Amino acid sequence: MTISDGDVRIVLQRATDHLAGPPNLLDEVRRGGRRRVVRRRSVLAAGLAVAAAASTGGMLRYPGGRDRVEFASPLFDQPTRGDLAGNQLYRRRLLEVWRRHLERIEARVAGDPHVVWAGTTPAGATAYVIARSADNPVVSKPDGDRLVGYAAFVESVEDRYEVMTVEQVTDAGMDGNSRAALLGDGHDVLLVLDDGRPVEFSPDLSFGPDGRIRRTFRPVVFRDGAAVLEVPPQRTRVTLALSRTPVDPSNFVHVSNTSEILSVGGRPEPTRIVHTMPGAGPAWGDDPGEVAARHLGEAEALAEFYDPIGTHRAGTGPELTVYGVSPDGRCLLLRTIQYDDYPAWAMAMLGPVGTRLRVVASGIVDWTATVPVRLRLPDGQGTLVAAPGAAFGYRLAEGRWEDAGPDVALVPAAAVDLRVDSPNGTSSTGPLD
Repeated sequence: MTISDGDVRIVLQRATDHLAGPPNLLDEVRRGGRRRVVRRRSVLAAGLAVAAAASTGGMLRYPGGRDRVEFASPLFDQPTRGDLAGNQLYRRRLLEVWRRHLERIEARVAGDPHVVWAGTTPAGATAYVIARSADNPVVSKPDGDRLVGYAAFVESVEDRYEVMTVEQVTDAGMDGNSRAALLGDGHDVLLVLDDGRPVEFSPDLSFGPDGRIRRTFRPVVFRDGAAVLEVPPQRTRVTLALSRTPVDPSNFVHVSNTSEILSVGGRPEPTRIVHTMPGAGPAWGDDPGEVAARHLGEAEALAEFYDPIGTHRAGTGPELTVYGVSPDGRCLLLRTIQYDDYPAWAMAMLGPVGTRLRVVASGIVDWTATVPVRLRLPDGQGTLVAAPGAAFGYRLAEGRWEDAGPDVALVPAAAVDLRVDSPNGTSSTGPLD
């Protein structure tokens, strides 16, 4: 399946060649670390996707003159592994499909392709094939990586074989290439190739009562060049995660067809709402996002609320960011995070001006409610409420109503009642808690 540039942009995937870990995520993305850095990809012809990759045994040479450089790739030298390695009938059919597909997408190759792995799985016969490219152009900037080959998984679909996303192999290093694929109608079979390094696997994620991400990883056991794992169906969202040991974003293992799974049905970009509360200017300056990312440690504060090894797309609700100041003068930052169709969460952070933020309150966001965000801050700093388009008011015990402002308000801790004037003209009041 071919994905468009627009589909690629909505897929939240980790680019391991740009990322050192969660603290740097905001430096790259500047949306609270929530958006995944998109793996460098482009669509060529009808179905060729680019991913940073590498080669290191059979010789690959740049043609001509000063640019003549040799590359070695063990993928071309090692014998085919898997229980179908010696099945010549399967091999002939497989390579016929491979050659037709590369001709269709106009990927020029040199020499014969090599079947790295071929075996049976619960989803049918599957293989991983690599071929040298006929040309060696520079395919990335500013890195200057050169194309040296093409690689892809080939899966069984009913009574035929289909080539999955074809990825470019470059001289940059193979960690950026997919080393796993989801197979079967329900994408409930995971094939992971063995590249000689230990890999750990998490089948699902959950959330703690405060919204922190919970994952359990276990070692992947390889046999004859690969591991075949049963996983929960991954039809419209990807719950699994793969990482080389130790588990870390820099060791993220790409799964070939997660982009295609996440782009099924399409989904518009979420509405991004940024609100700066009255009086916040002196603390936050002209560029609050820069201050939060580089000086107040926002990514570190929210690290446990992100899924750095998972692959997700944005949720359907808005992405809300609020900059403010608490009554005692601390910087106040609110972020909402939503993965796929999981519940959205809001996290409120506080920190003295110039020091690191920390999460002090969190809760589920219900964008269908009159007040979607309602978080009581500690130390008597009040209750933070948010409802885009609405206006708030509050009342102290036996006191009169006071206006609290539009969209977002920090209601005093002593307030007992809240008034919400909705955009549709209706007004409602009730206890603050």
